[in-house]
Amino acid sequence: MSLIYKISPAPAWREAESLGRFTGAPVDVADGFIHFSTAAQVRETAKKHFHGQADLLLAAIDADRLGPALKWEPSRGGQLFPHLYGALEMSAVVWVRELPLDAGGEHVFPEELEC
Repeated sequence: MSLIYKISPAPAWREAESLGRFTGAPVDVADGFIHFSTAAQVRETAKKHFHGQADLLLAAIDADRLGPALKWEPSRGGQLFPHLYGALEMSAVVWVRELPLDAGGEHVFPEELEC
């Protein structure tokens, strides 16, 4: 199993769980795909796009279950990032954890995060 990660505001994620699928945050909808990160990329993604934001969740997704709608495309610094062109079915979610802030406003990642 190959895991990729999605950071999401908790209310949006909980709504998606109730619907059985996640269609994306506003930035995903605007870009036409759902943004994900690898374990090696997700801390920088949090720092760059979510710094200081509370009430976030980190979801681990089984990339192997996403099929051909998952594309690896160059982004930040030429790195290949996983982008999903379609909805994320909750059946591909392996786990979801809170992404709390420490005293300095940095996110504290769960031990399960594969690096």
